[in-house]
Amino acid sequence: MTTKTNINPKIPPYRFNKKLMLLFFGLLFFLKGAAQGFEVDHSQVDIYISEEGYFDVVENYDLNFTEAKHGIYRDIQVNYDLLTAEGKTEKRRIKIRNIEVPNHKFEADLDFVQKLSDNLQIKIGDKDVTLIGPQHYEIKYRVYNAFLFEDPLIQFYWNIKPSGWYASFQQLNFTIHLPKNVDPDLEDIFVYSGFTEETTINKEFDVRYADGVFTAKSHPDFLSVPGQSVTVLLNLPKGSVKEIKPWWPFWTDYGWTLILGAMLFIFYRIWNKYGKDDRVVATTSYFPPSGVDPAMAGFLIDDSADTPDLISLIPYWGSRGIIKMEQIPKEGWLSKDDTKLTRLRPLPDGTPIYEESIFRGLFGIDYGEGEKEVLVSSLKDTFYTTMSSAKLLLKDKAQIYYEARARKMQTRTIVGVLLLGALLFAFFLLSWGLWAALAVIPVGIFLLFMSVYMIKKNAKGNEVFSELKGFKNFIRIAEENKLKMLLQDSPTYFETTMGYALAFGLFDQWAKKFEALNLQPPSWYTSSAGVGAFTMHNFSNSFASSMASAQSTMVSSPSSSGSSGGGGSSGGGFGGGGGGSW
Repeated sequence: MTTKTNINPKIPPYRFNKKLMLLFFGLLFFLKGAAQGFEVDHSQVDIYISEEGYFDVVENYDLNFTEAKHGIYRDIQVNYDLLTAEGKTEKRRIKIRNIEVPNHKFEADLDFVQKLSDNLQIKIGDKDVTLIGPQHYEIKYRVYNAFLFEDPLIQFYWNIKPSGWYASFQQLNFTIHLPKNVDPDLEDIFVYSGFTEETTINKEFDVRYADGVFTAKSHPDFLSVPGQSVTVLLNLPKGSVKEIKPWWPFWTDYGWTLILGAMLFIFYRIWNKYGKDDRVVATTSYFPPSGVDPAMAGFLIDDSADTPDLISLIPYWGSRGIIKMEQIPKEGWLSKDDTKLTRLRPLPDGTPIYEESIFRGLFGIDYGEGEKEVLVSSLKDTFYTTMSSAKLLLKDKAQIYYEARARKMQTRTIVGVLLLGALLFAFFLLSWGLWAALAVIPVGIFLLFMSVYMIKKNAKGNEVFSELKGFKNFIRIAEENKLKMLLQDSPTYFETTMGYALAFGLFDQWAKKFEALNLQPPSWYTSSAGVGAFTMHNFSNSFASSMASAQSTMVSSPSSSGSSGGGGSSGGGFGGGGGGSW
C-alpha cells in the first residue's frame, strides 16, 4: 500500500458563485449554535461514488445534548448557481433520494417540495420524546446530478460539513470510495476548511489514499464552528463516471409544454365535433324570422344572452302598442335626463317567459288594463337581479335551437378540464416544478372560458340563423331605394325592425338610413328635451341616449363596502446546508 501527499492542486473549471460571508456572520452562527443546545464530538462521513453517475453518502454523528431536545434536523441545499470558467451562470438542481435514518423516527421533504424550495430537510426525532446527553445519529442518502463534467476531467465537489450547522464540530473524518478502475493520486484531491469562499488549502486534515479509497482525518486540535465549512474537491478522469443525460433533453426540461399542447389539441377536436356550428349560408332576408323576437334573435346571432338582447324588447313592445316611452329632460345642473315607461296594456297570451320576467320587473304583476308608469332611474341598483334571471330564462328557452348532445359534451368537458387540470398541476409540480405547474392555471382558465362556446345549433337553429345572418347583413348594407319600397308595403317597417337592429348593435347605423326618407318618428316615443320639430334625426339621437342610460341603469348593482487553491473554496461545493436541533 502506497501513501501519497497532496502537493499540487489543479485549477477546476467551475467555482460556485456565492457571496463572501464575513467573519461577523460566523459569530452570529456561533451564537445561534450555542442556543441549539448541542455539540458534535465526532463526525464520520463516508461517500461511495458509483460509475453510474450518482454517489451514496453515509453521515454518522456522535453528539451531546446539553439541554433537552427532541432530535436534530439536517438541511441539504439542492438548488445552485454555478459560475463556469467562461463566466456564464449555470442553474443546477441536485436530487436526493433513498433517505434512511436507522433506529430513529424521521421526516423528509417529498420530491415536489424539493422542486419548490432550495433545500431538503430531514427532521429526526419524536415530538413526544426529549433527549439529553450523548446521542448517535446515522443518515444515509443518494445524490444525483452533483458531478461537474468538463473536458478533460470530472469533478466531485461536496461539502462534507456545510456552514449551516448550528453546532461546533470537534472531530471530523471522511472517506471517499472510488469506482473500480480509477487510480488517482493525492494531487487530485483538495480539502478546504474555514469560512465560506476560503481558498487556502487546509492544514487541518491528514489525507491518504489506498486501495481506491481516500481517507481524511482531522488533526487533534481541529475545531469547526458554525459558519465554517469543510469541502472536498476531487478530480476524476474523463469516463470514470457516467454522465446521466435525459434520453430527450427537451422532454426533461419542457415536456410539460407538450402535454399542455396535447390538451389544447384534444379540446379543439372535441369542440370541432360537438361545438362548431355547421357552415350556414346567409339567406337574403328583409324581415326577421317569423316567431323570433329581438331578444331571441340577439341570442342566436352570437350564442349569448346579453343585456342589449333584453333591452331590445322595449322598442319591440312599443311597436306593438304595449308600452310608450318618454324622454324627460334634466331639471338641474347636477341631474341627468330620465326615461319614463308607461304600460298601455298587458303582454299577450303565449309571451315567452323571459319577456314576462322583464315586463313584470318593470311594471309589477298587476295585469289591469289601466296605465302604469315607471321611471328608469328608479330601477337603479334593484333591477339587475331581474335582468340576470331573465338572461338565464332566455338561454333556457333558446335550447330548442341547439343540439342536446353538444350541451352534454360541454358539461363533460368542463368537468374534465377541472379534474385534468388538478391532476396535471400535481404531476407537473412533481416532475417539472412550480412554474410548469402554474402554467396549467391559465390554460385551464382559457379552456373553461372556451367551453362556454361549445354549443352547436341543430337543423332548426341553422335555418333560423341563416335568416338572421341575412337580415343582419341587410341592415348593414340596405340602400335607400329598397327601404322606400319596403316602407310602401309596410309603413311601420322601421318601428318593427328597430328592436332587432338594437339587439345586433346596429341601431345607429339602421336609424341613419331612414333619416332622409321623410319618415315620421314612432308615435309611441316622445321627448320634450329637443327644440323644434321632432324629426327622425332627433328621434335616433334621443332614443339611443335613452337606451344607453336604461342599459347601464338596469344592470347596475350596489357597490360593496370594504377596508383597505485548486480554484475551489470552503463551502463552495454541492451539499450546502447544515443542521441543528429541535
